[in-house]
Amino acid sequence: MAGKILEIKDKVNASLHDTTKPWTKCFEEVEKKSGIDRLYIFVGLLGIVATWLVFGFAAELVCNFVGFIYPAYASMKALETKAKDDDTKWLTYWVVFACFSVVEFFSDIIVGWFPLYWLIKSLFLFWLMLPIENNGAIILYYNILQPHLFSKLP
Repeated sequence: MAGKILEIKDKVNASLHDTTKPWTKCFEEVEKKSGIDRLYIFVGLLGIVATWLVFGFAAELVCNFVGFIYPAYASMKALETKAKDDDTKWLTYWVVFACFSVVEFFSDIIVGWFPLYWLIKSLFLFWLMLPIENNGAIILYYNILQPHLFSKLP
């Protein structure tokens, strides 16, 4: 378990220092001005967002914003590459995201009674965004949506 946590920490730290990522400059500036390591800044931001999703005002907006911004950016980047795998990954993400949003619309009463709903949905959306080999969107699409919903379409 500790090895897995260290592996995740190393991957996040590498991503925070990767100059090809759009967030690197922001974290670099904050790290310089505050003197706090960018990994701790990132973890602190995650804690604030998680707390906001449980107790804050407009948690639905924050959750959907989190589930939209990076996937939209990654989808645009994927369109610019010649590889097909990344296009498939993000198109599948959007299909699952849309299906989940439609189901969520009709279950609005349940959402109001469940205080951790927006935090759990955000974690679910992060799972959908994982790299291709562990991608939750592809797993859900091929195991649930495609056989039960889309196989019956003409």
